Amino acid sequence: MACERAAIVTGSATGIGAAIALHLSRLGWGVVLNYTRSVDEVRETERLCREAGGDPVVVQGDVSDDSVCRALAAAAEKHWGRLDGLVSNAGVTKFVAPGDMEGLNKEDFEHIFGVNLIGCWQTARAAAHLMKASGGGSIVTMSSLSAFTGAGSSPAYAASKAALNTLTLSLARALAPDVRVNAVCPGYVDTRWGRRGIGDDGYDAFTTALTQQLPLKRMVVADDIAETVLWFLAGGTAITGQTLVVDSGEHLAGGISITASDET
Repeated sequence: MACERAAIVTGSATGIGAAIALHLSRLGWGVVLNYTRSVDEVRETERLCREAGGDPVVVQGDVSDDSVCRALAAAAEKHWGRLDGLVSNAGVTKFVAPGDMEGLNKEDFEHIFGVNLIGCWQTARAAAHLMKASGGGSIVTMSSLSAFTGAGSSPAYAASKAALNTLTLSLARALAPDVRVNAVCPGYVDTRWGRRGIGDDGYDAFTTALTQQLPLKRMVVADDIAETVLWFLAGGTAITGQTLVVDSGEHLAGGISITASDET
């Protein structure tokens, strides 16, 4: 299928990544879908994207592996001969109770930083030349409110997202004027990852209590984040090097204690 615009969305089998891919597909974009283990889920996302009018291509692999990042860019070049957007959405965490200083080790930090930070660098590096050759484009890194608060699922996760915000600034400088680079920083997002991290028994009670504390009295959902990402990809042409929080006002609520978050 001939597509006027194409994008890579890492970590796009489920949740926020799948929502972003579907929103792009509704606009007729070609989308490189990426996953590590969720085979059934990515096939369903692929089907939905195709039915929505997009042209999805699936590439399996962990973005902490540089060869996978280069394969993502190569897939876009092979199928559409162009690349206009990159959403670095893939992410991992380890859920650790607050104050548990023994809950994380060196290997945990290396794994989390490998995907959440180094993976973003490697994917941007692999994609930049194709975006420039296509006449420019937009990169969106998926950060987190945790980058500002240090809260969330674990200190390693929060630290990786804080580093990602700085990397976003560095990439915005390095790739200007051809490529814009911005970060979206969700607060808690209602997806299956949060439910799996907290557990079914406590999830409904947790989200009910959280909703009451949010100034907007509504949970953020994956489509909220997708709409924001789409704006950075297709609009906001005078904006680069920014971090935008999308959290239903969670940052205004005086430091809500959250022991799990939707690590994307």
